[in-house]
Amino acid sequence: MADIKSLDDLKSAVAGSAAPAAEAAAPKTPQRDALGRSYATGKRKDAVARVWVKPGSGKVVVNGKEMAVYFARPVLQMILKQPFQIANVEGQFDVYATVAGGGLSGQAGAVKHGISKALQLYEPSLRPALKAAGFLTRDSRVVERKKYGKAKARRSFQFSKR
Repeated sequence: MADIKSLDDLKSAVAGSAAPAAEAAAPKTPQRDALGRSYATGKRKDAVARVWVKPGSGKVVVNGKEMAVYFARPVLQMILKQPFQIANVEGQFDVYATVAGGGLSGQAGAVKHGISKALQLYEPSLRPALKAAGFLTRDSRVVERKKYGKAKARRSFQFSKR
């Protein structure tokens, strides 16, 4: 009988400690700086993007150039617009980004990741849509390193029987 009582005590203690955890999951507050911007870092392959998002007309500036100039390929421009389309806030935010490392495709992915994170910090109610689309997850795939005794990462040297 004493065991059952201690088990009940244990259950109530566990239930009691779960209540503050539920309170901790209160609605998040927006994180904005003194200029009304939200900042986030996006990464993809070897590219790292620093992204600032603020309310505006939908202008996107990457490394001091317009998006259409820096990312000339329409596919890369489409990648940058995806977070706004998913969150239904097209043309409502201005983006200023600096990106370094990697190639253009990796940089576009890094800016997209940064925009998604910054939007979620600016307006926490956008998080479920961005999370469901997978935009808040960093794509961790990177180039495999070359191994010794191999021509490339996995390719062997040509074999000659004689």
